[in-house]
Amino acid sequence: MKRNRIIQFFLLSIFFIALPVHALDNGIENLRQTGKAFASVAKSVSPSVVFIQVESQAADSTITQFSTPFGNEWPFGDDLFKRFFGEDFPGTPRKPRSDTPKNKPQIIGQGSGFVFAAKNGLISDKTYILTNNHVVANADRIRVKFQDGREYDATVTGHDPQSDVAVIEIKAGNLPVLPLSDSSELEVGEWVVAIGNPFGLSHTLTVGVVSAKGRTSLGINDYEDFIQTDAAINPGNSGGPLVNLNGEVVGINTAIFSRSGGYMGVGFAIPINLAQSIANQLIEKGEVTRGYLGIVIQPLTTDLAESFGIQSNQGILIAQVSDNSPADKAGLRQGDVIIAYRGKPVKDTGHFRNQVSLTPPGKKEQLTILREGKKKNLTITISELAKDDSVAVDSTESTEDIGLTVQTLTPQLAEQLGIEPTPGVVVTKVQPGSIAAMAGIESGSVILQVNQQVIKNATEFKTMIKKSDDKRRVLLLIRKDNLQRYVALSW
Repeated sequence: MKRNRIIQFFLLSIFFIALPVHALDNGIENLRQTGKAFASVAKSVSPSVVFIQVESQAADSTITQFSTPFGNEWPFGDDLFKRFFGEDFPGTPRKPRSDTPKNKPQIIGQGSGFVFAAKNGLISDKTYILTNNHVVANADRIRVKFQDGREYDATVTGHDPQSDVAVIEIKAGNLPVLPLSDSSELEVGEWVVAIGNPFGLSHTLTVGVVSAKGRTSLGINDYEDFIQTDAAINPGNSGGPLVNLNGEVVGINTAIFSRSGGYMGVGFAIPINLAQSIANQLIEKGEVTRGYLGIVIQPLTTDLAESFGIQSNQGILIAQVSDNSPADKAGLRQGDVIIAYRGKPVKDTGHFRNQVSLTPPGKKEQLTILREGKKKNLTITISELAKDDSVAVDSTESTEDIGLTVQTLTPQLAEQLGIEPTPGVVVTKVQPGSIAAMAGIESGSVILQVNQQVIKNATEFKTMIKKSDDKRRVLLLIRKDNLQRYVALSW
């Protein structure tokens, strides 16, 4: 009996010792298979990725040592979003040569791109390459180089600064084309691969995951719906493809969040669905036609939702409706909340703006709104976005609770300020650190309404603010630079 127990213990010991070894072998094999998957992506994608070198001439001799195609100031300052022409890296705009004429110093920049099939299919004697507008903007000469060493001069087919998408073409056919995926099906957590030319290092592959989707209001482009990824992206990757494990393009690498100019774990790519729609228009028409509603929209914050008596903060708020616009003709009003477009929920202002802009002019679409707490369905005909779109008592009042000093907006004052005369008050002073200052209200703003009631002078404004003392909340309609928005203040 004792002998049997010893044998059982011995056998169990061998079993448990073998388990970690077996698990280790499986883990190594899984990593090996993952590595082979990335290698397969590199082999299939790299032949279609190009290294882009751009030469341009500056307008005058005021160029700085490390100027960029975007001017001498980065968006959000030097510490935030920097385009991929960095400041101190190979492949960035460089100091003009001493033998270059002073009135036209030479700028050399580098980026990436990839071959794709346009809507009208492949052309035997021409190849289209997708990249970023900021890579090829203002270029005098564009040179592209493939992985196998072939080089071609390229010309710009079309570019769209608002979305930062550009298409260039070369006089050559039968070149490898990258398949495009449906970026709307991309999920957070999926593996993605970035391929490009960081720091001029041709056809570099980096791997990561999708960190987030639908990033808007970053201030990088006018139209934004970025894919966020932690795949390493650096200066020179701009315009290159972000692909899935099937080797299909899901986005165009465009920008990075960085405090150093290099990779810090946060990169952004334009979804390929958006880029493809823009690219096809550039190829077919040489320009982009965008849909137009004629409204100014803003996020529906919790404070604003409560001020409008809405339970949910889903949707976006209409702050202004232009006269005779499609929105005006469809019956949309200031203060309406858009909760659905084409039958799908509206997530945020950036996503909604993109959806409208991509809607062909002349097409009728369905909008669902909340008006005074009730749902209402409207049909609206999208138009084309243009390429350029009684005497009150004069007095001054201050409101200590919210930190504002205002003055009645008389016709004379409106003319002096160069603004449209209208009933309301103009903000003459904002107390630093006040709730008005924290809400972003600036001097020169015109307050048109208090709690959705039109105010005619500064005295009415102060009276309305005092009436809000019990609830300690007030809803303001403010106009600044001909744009209107609602602001909810609480104290």
